[in-house]
Amino acid sequence: MPERRASFRIARRALVAGGALAAVAGACVFALGTIAPARADAKHARGELAQSLTLLDAGNYSAARLHAQRAIKADPDWGLAHAVLARAYLALGDGTSAEGELDRARDDGFDHDRAHQLYAHAALLEGDPDRALAEAAKAQPRFAGYALRVAALALAAKGHGPEGEALLDRLLDVNPNDGAAWADLGRIRFAAGNVAGAIDAAARAIKASPNDLAALTLRGELVRAQYGLVAALPWFEAALARDAYYYDALIDYAATLGDIGRYRDMLAATRKALDARPNDARAYYLQAVLAARAGHYDLARTVLARATGTLGDVPGVRLLGGMLAYQAGAYQQAIDQWSALASQQPMNLTAKRLLGLATLRAGDARGALTALRPAALRGDADSYTLTLAARAFEQSGERDWAAPYLDRSFWPARPGAAPFGTDDAPAALTAAAAAQPDEPVARLSAVRGLLETGDQKGALGEAQAITRILPGAPAAWLALGDTLAAMGRGVDAARAYTRAADIRFDEPTMLRMVDALERAGQRPAALDALTKFLSQNPQSIAGRRIAAHWQIAAGRYDDAIETLERLRGELGNRDAALLAELAVAYTGDGDAETGRSYARAAYALAPMNPAATDAYGWALYQLGKTALALQLFQKAVAIAPGDATLHWHLGQALGDLGRNGEAAAQIRAALADPGFGDRAAAMAALRLLGT
Repeated sequence: MPERRASFRIARRALVAGGALAAVAGACVFALGTIAPARADAKHARGELAQSLTLLDAGNYSAARLHAQRAIKADPDWGLAHAVLARAYLALGDGTSAEGELDRARDDGFDHDRAHQLYAHAALLEGDPDRALAEAAKAQPRFAGYALRVAALALAAKGHGPEGEALLDRLLDVNPNDGAAWADLGRIRFAAGNVAGAIDAAARAIKASPNDLAALTLRGELVRAQYGLVAALPWFEAALARDAYYYDALIDYAATLGDIGRYRDMLAATRKALDARPNDARAYYLQAVLAARAGHYDLARTVLARATGTLGDVPGVRLLGGMLAYQAGAYQQAIDQWSALASQQPMNLTAKRLLGLATLRAGDARGALTALRPAALRGDADSYTLTLAARAFEQSGERDWAAPYLDRSFWPARPGAAPFGTDDAPAALTAAAAAQPDEPVARLSAVRGLLETGDQKGALGEAQAITRILPGAPAAWLALGDTLAAMGRGVDAARAYTRAADIRFDEPTMLRMVDALERAGQRPAALDALTKFLSQNPQSIAGRRIAAHWQIAAGRYDDAIETLERLRGELGNRDAALLAELAVAYTGDGDAETGRSYARAAYALAPMNPAATDAYGWALYQLGKTALALQLFQKAVAIAPGDATLHWHLGQALGDLGRNGEAAAQIRAALADPGFGDRAAAMAALRLLGT
């Protein structure tokens, strides 16, 4: 099951040499000094093994493996050398090779009773937590700490994270400077959503064991979540400075580089990862992503095929696989991928939209409607989803149903859209939460259910309870912020989102935080949050859209044009909102002719979109074509009568045409909005009109 496999990944990435095998290190060093190799080249074998142990302690696991292999080459029958090589394999996350070396060590005289904790670790890396628990229980008392850590991670892999945390808490009470135990605790907390607790544990791990590559890599992941992509790079680089071929750091480093846009460096990191683990599925997946971004779809499909055997159920692989299949016209393959993704992530509206698209292209209109329904019924459904739903109704012969969805696709989103969407009955969600009062995931679902039924007070109580149960989980604070936003308490919602952002500052958190701060009248704080986010995540499309909008509002048209043109280069020429913003930016910069070109293209794509309509009118107005502009302004106001800027533009055009009374009425409508920003010019216009 996906949950079990995700838990196994926790174990694979948590236990590594450094502290993980510290319990056996002393025994190895002791044996190295007292048990000589059997062959004549014993001195060379002993020197290589001593170097291997030194490198393990320094955090260079790959080099340690190499020197242990050289020791075995010098004396193939030396059991201790095989045990040390097993330790290096465990540090590198290779449980199968480690177990093979442990068996050879046993056959060559290494005491099997001293290796139960090592066998437990190997079993855990191989995805067998039950065998790991059984082996850990046999460990000798002197290796109890190591065995306890393996047991804790095995429990987490079986879905018993709290029990695993409790074991590590006991261990840390006895030995608070056990850096490896802190790293393991951080990994378990991170997987459970307790990001703040994971941050604290990772910091303690690095302080206690600065050469622990697992701790450094975990800290990089957490910094990426808490602060952003750019800030995470030094942590991955610190791990790679100790071991340039440490796989986990290489993979996270490559993914982060790609998200920043450093594609050459990303490719180099994936190639190193493949050197560390030939034919590795995660490295191939990242290379497939890179090829797809560059438009090399055939290459992307070829490379991705090497990853699907191992990572076929990973959401990102399913998303990419579906996109590549759709691009090739293999709609049924795309349906299979995106259907599985939508089942795996029921709240993923993008997956359902894509599934609806592929199903519609395959000729199954009813299936497309089933997929699109959760997204299309939302008040904030985007125009593309609504258009797809309308086309599906048309193909199924239900044109009467198609018309309302097509009409809605031309209009702005309705206010009051629920912050969540779910196919489950609200009563069932609240009942599940009542049956599991200490389970935050169930209670998060209950918040959704209560909001769907309009019980905002009940939803608020549940959301507040979740923050008390798990204050270090950003999802808890997001749920509270969403509930407060639905209640119209913008300032309080902004505070909740800020708490979430202090723990995990990702794009969904940023978007909520910026919107809430702006609605609360705190534009400088919103701008500061956006600026910080983009400094760490420069490739964010949503972030750059907001930045461009604010650049236009501030009159920084050159900057807006640069931002928007880069976005157009990435997104193409079918985004009406983007083209309308470009029109406004060029017109504001004094190039109304170019502005008109973009506005006309935007209007052709979305003739009932008020922003596109107004942008087209404004460009014409600046070109002196006031009569034509007037028609567009009137249409824009009719579509969105609550927008003050539209009234202001209409008022100016009416005034220029000598229709002073009508112009004054429109300008007063604009001034009635407290958020209208062009107040001084509007007041001056009223005075000129003599009203």
